[in-house]
Amino acid sequence: MKRTLSFLFVAMIFTLVATIASAQSYKPGVNVIVIDAGHGGDFPGATYGGVKEKDINLKIALKLGALLEKELPSVKIVYTRKTDKALGKTLKEDLTARANIANKAGGDFFISIHANASKKSSVYGTETLIMGESVKETQYSEDAIIANNKEEIIDMSDENTAAMVRAYIQNLQYTYGQYSEAMARMVQKHYTSGGRKSRGVKSELLKVLYATDMPSILTEVGFMSNPQELAYMKSEKGQAAYARMLCDAVKEYVKLINGISQLSADADTSADEESEPEVEKKVEQKPQTPAKSQTTPAKTDSSKSSGAKSNESLTSGFTIQLSASDKQLKSNDPWFKTYRGKVVCYKGTGKYPYKYCYGKFSTREQAQKALVEVKKTFRDAYIVSFQGSKLK
Repeated sequence: MKRTLSFLFVAMIFTLVATIASAQSYKPGVNVIVIDAGHGGDFPGATYGGVKEKDINLKIALKLGALLEKELPSVKIVYTRKTDKALGKTLKEDLTARANIANKAGGDFFISIHANASKKSSVYGTETLIMGESVKETQYSEDAIIANNKEEIIDMSDENTAAMVRAYIQNLQYTYGQYSEAMARMVQKHYTSGGRKSRGVKSELLKVLYATDMPSILTEVGFMSNPQELAYMKSEKGQAAYARMLCDAVKEYVKLINGISQLSADADTSADEESEPEVEKKVEQKPQTPAKSQTTPAKTDSSKSSGAKSNESLTSGFTIQLSASDKQLKSNDPWFKTYRGKVVCYKGTGKYPYKYCYGKFSTREQAQKALVEVKKTFRDAYIVSFQGSKLK
């Protein structure tokens, strides 16, 4: 069993390596962490024995932030709230505001802290949620999510909403999904090391995770409906323990991502002197073609929607590099997602000589306009210059 887990963890690391790169406005690694204390103000969350979930969440969040500020001084810690307050007049507005704070801060990672509840007082343990459909899809878990949390979950009864969300999840596997899952597993590992029962990593259609533009998790520290766990999580000792477990998990994640970013930065010595140092994405394994269409809702030809048209007849100018690999891929490979068939491969040097680029632009300003749209799919895309069939 341990051998299988080790293999899976190594495979996950290689997958993460395949998705890390640098861009003109992107500094590799983890620089900003957003801590979200769930609920607050008029939205107290679960309430048991006179104890409100919003208070537990806030106390653990503040303790976690204090530890991270001390032990990761180079990382900026942003809080969605540091007092007992709601962030919107309605729960929908409140959830949107939390995501907006994280996105505006340029977060590299988002962790939302919650306490769980169940109709059965015997249920206990920790679990961490990532964006995705659960095994029961739109059915709510009787043991994990009770009626007063339904407003926080995306309603999949509408066909249009369901189609858009599923397309989003499908694309998520190529961007933030792997990061989120890696962090979620680290959190659960540290819960176990701290003596808490792990209920594992689960997928759920949570609105706050759907709206954050970064790797994101929502962690449930225990069940307030269980008297023993409630006593522990409302105690100073328990809150400090949860903060320590989460801090250690975050530090492990930061160390992993920063380490991989450094390895990636050292991988290519053929940087374009005119742009930022070039860090390549290594395509270790091609993703398998999904059974469903990979077309993302509301996305059309990127060059048109961005207001900057590509001029394919140009023999020199600027292009947008999406990724690179050590093996050549076809232009219509699923790896390129919505840019399938629109990618040009340039042969370069370094460990990853095949550079995959989109568009040809006569000026950097035109390329910059197109880059805004490209980054919605390839967050780490960046501008390079080309001459004929070669990148400068």
